[in-house]
Formats: sequence, structure tokens, C-alpha cells
Amino acid sequence: MKSLLVVVLLFASSAFGQRYGKNIPSFHYRNWHFGCMLGTNTTSYNAVFKSNPMQYDSIVNINIQSRPGMGIHIPLISYNAQETVHFRFLPSISFHETNFNYLHYKKGRLRTSSYRTEPVNLNFPLFVKLNTKRINNFSAYALGGAGYSLDLSSNADVQQVATDPVLKLKKHDFTYHVGGGFDFYLPYFKFGLEIKTSRGINNLLIQDDTFYSSPLESLKSRMWWFSITFEG
Repeated sequence: MKSLLVVVLLFASSAFGQRYGKNIPSFHYRNWHFGCMLGTNTTSYNAVFKSNPMQYDSIVNINIQSRPGMGIHIPLISYNAQETVHFRFLPSISFHETNFNYLHYKKGRLRTSSYRTEPVNLNFPLFVKLNTKRINNFSAYALGGAGYSLDLSSNADVQQVATDPVLKLKKHDFTYHVGGGFDFYLPYFKFGLEIKTSRGINNLLIQDDTFYSSPLESLKSRMWWFSITFEG
């Protein structure tokens, strides 16, 4: 994390420290731009529980713990409709991890059982990006969009085993995204910092009345992303 902060400060100081006018001054006058994005994420779920989870295997509480993940967005494709209005297509592969911790009674004693989900998603989001006008070699932006994700590691088709159940989630997810960031114009490319959140629209839970799924009504994906972009 410290190394990333150092890199960010170097890029920012380079953008603000130019004494000879704007870097890549014709950037916004070209219709198409290409690049890549790298980032980290945290993944959890918006969970809806059944009205009385205590009736399901004496479950007292369910804690959903987000874990760090990562994403690689290649290529970043941007179309400049106007100087401050852009359309972005960002196909990517992302890796996620979330722990489900179940507090429950077993043989009269309070115990904890855990289950880990580890989706590997192919993502196909489309964004509208609204920039401020450049101030020398800096601009800020807001963005919003929607996308489709396919979980390559989905266990939706796994056969349940009574002694070792799994929490089954659907392969397909549809999401919406909102966020914002900052662009720094360097001598040969544009460097960006971005934070955004995405929320799932459809219920991912496959309800098959196992220990893990019985107390749940629905699960919808919820993610935070922090990313850096390189765009030419």
C-alpha cells in the first residue's frame, strides 16, 4: 500500500509540476482512447434473512465478512462524445472472496461454522463518464453505468452432499455502478485514480434448503473498487 501511495504522489506531482503548459493538449479532441485499469476490491452481499432464522439449525446470527480481491481491466476503451462526456467499455476479470460466519447451537453448545465464496468474474460494464474541464494537467470526473458478470467458478451445478453442503450462487449477475475519480495528464499518457461501488440487481442465492442457504431469503452482490488507470 505504501508503494502504491508513492507511485500516486509521483504521478500527481508530475502533473501539477509542469511549467511549460498542458501535457498532451489534444487528448480530448481524439474520438477514441485505449488503455488499461488495475485495482483492488472488497466484496460482500446485501443479505435478506428469513423472519425467524432460529428455526433453521438453531442459527443465532450470520455475519458476512468482506475480504480483499483484485481486478484487471484490459482493454479500457473510451469514446469521447464531447470534451467532457465520454463512454467507457471496461471488460475485465476480477477475483473476490467473502466469508459467511454462522453462529449456531450444536449439541447444546454455541459454535461457529464458516463458508467462503470465491467468485472469479468476467465483467462487461458500460459507463458514462462526465469530466470537469481541464485545469492545466488535472480534471475530476463522475461516472455511472451498468454491467453483466459471469462467475467462472460458480458452483450452481454442483451436486449437494449432505455431510458437506455448499452455498450455491448463480452464475449470472447484473449490476449498476456509481463512482468518481481524478485524471492527471502526464507527458505521454493520462493517469487516473478512481473509486466506485457496484450493486447487484438480481438475487444470486440458489435456495436448496441446506444449512447455509435455509436462513437466507436473498443475496445480492455489493462491491467497492479502487482502481488506477493508464490511458493514451
